[in-house]
Amino acid sequence: MKSIDIYKQYFAAAADFGGDVRRGASVVLNASSDNGNIEYKVCVSFFLHEDEEDFRISYDRYFEKLLFSGKGRRTKKRDALYMDGLRPAADEIAAENGAVIFWDDPLIEARIDTL
Repeated sequence: MKSIDIYKQYFAAAADFGGDVRRGASVVLNASSDNGNIEYKVCVSFFLHEDEEDFRISYDRYFEKLLFSGKGRRTKKRDALYMDGLRPAADEIAAENGAVIFWDDPLIEARIDTL
């Protein structure tokens, strides 16, 4: 299976998992394809970020939401469609886990893979 992160960016966040406080979030739009099928999913991982140099990304607080799974291939049109749904899906993931992503406080520049 081929997997690619179409979009990835870190943001400030607020999350408390039973006393395990996280102050950063890695937000990813991922596409995976195999044998004529494609999946798009939003992945969010909350990490410590204790200071501006701290990017210890842990995956013990990792969550994902499947946006699409079916026949097809990756296209610019599909990438744009699911990029539009990235923030609402990530906000839903955060809300379900008692967290907040601060979209207006990016910790790094966005990394975008274009076709």
